[in-house]
Amino acid sequence: MNGDVVNEGRRKFLLGATSVIGGAGVVGAAVPFVASWQPSAKAKAAGAPVKVNLSKLEVGGRMVVEWRGKPVYIVRRTAESLAAIDAIDSDILRDVDSAEASQPGYVNGSARTLAGKEEYLILVGLCTHLGCAPLYRPDVGAADLGGDSWLGGFFCPCHGSKFDLSGRVFAGVPAPKNLEVPPHSYESDSVVVIGIDTESAYL
Repeated sequence: MNGDVVNEGRRKFLLGATSVIGGAGVVGAAVPFVASWQPSAKAKAAGAPVKVNLSKLEVGGRMVVEWRGKPVYIVRRTAESLAAIDAIDSDILRDVDSAEASQPGYVNGSARTLAGKEEYLILVGLCTHLGCAPLYRPDVGAADLGGDSWLGGFFCPCHGSKFDLSGRVFAGVPAPKNLEVPPHSYESDSVVVIGIDTESAYL
């Protein structure tokens, strides 16, 4: 009788231990499986989309994120800087209408953004001359960048190329083209996805 009680107790213990070990095995197998859904570093380098929360980006500020191994500049422009874009003397720009620029078809106008999102400028932060990273220089009237003619923009100190606050290149500098605008779409008012075209986001 006592032997039966002991054996029954052992069976319950072994059954419980087996269940625990089996459960641990399932969890152990699931963790790498779920992790495999996340884009790897190689996938990111190959062009996996990057989501960016814009809610903490202050007006007039700039943030930098990485997409395809490249820096992407996101600038939240002020009302004054948007007005300056239209007021800039077109003669000092090489490609005022961005006819030769690398940018998606849904990006147009002097602001070089999606309609309704003019305050946010999104650019690949690589100079079109030799791929250096231009500095963000929003300081209007900067003496070292032309004084009164400088209404804010980007300056590449390596070879002196200048771009306005839409990334349009100045005439007479080494850079041949405007800064590139990458494909992007808005998931919400405060989240932009770099690497997915606006058209694709709604297919």
